[in-house]
Amino acid sequence: MSDLLLDTNVVSEAFRPQPHPGVLQRLATPGGRLFLPALAWHELRFGASRLAPSSRRDAREAFLGLIRETLPILPYDEAAAAHHARERSRLEQAGRTPPFVDGAIAAIAVTRGLTLVTRNVSDFQGFLELRVEDWFG
Repeated sequence: MSDLLLDTNVVSEAFRPQPHPGVLQRLATPGGRLFLPALAWHELRFGASRLAPSSRRDAREAFLGLIRETLPILPYDEAAAAHHARERSRLEQAGRTPPFVDGAIAAIAVTRGLTLVTRNVSDFQGFLELRVEDWFG
């Protein structure tokens, strides 16, 4: 049993008209504690704030309220920043420059001993010590 850090695409799956049933099942019975990185919280809030006032936006805001009450949000702290800087430098020297947000999320997972759950597994390839799961497969 592993504690899990959820990428934005895992949480936002619940917003889709036809969410992936396997993802919903795993969210209901994850087999470990669930956490959300602050960067994913930003992306979810940003997406909701971009919607025009409507019942759709109200529903998304209500869902985000539920997420905020149930999922601990982990900060991009000093340990994550230091790890991220080392990995970013190493990957850049190897000719690969992943997006800042992906590196920050990976660093939060590694420094907290969490497994990252994401649909975008390829975005996180190359990060040392990072455990990744794909619930969409």
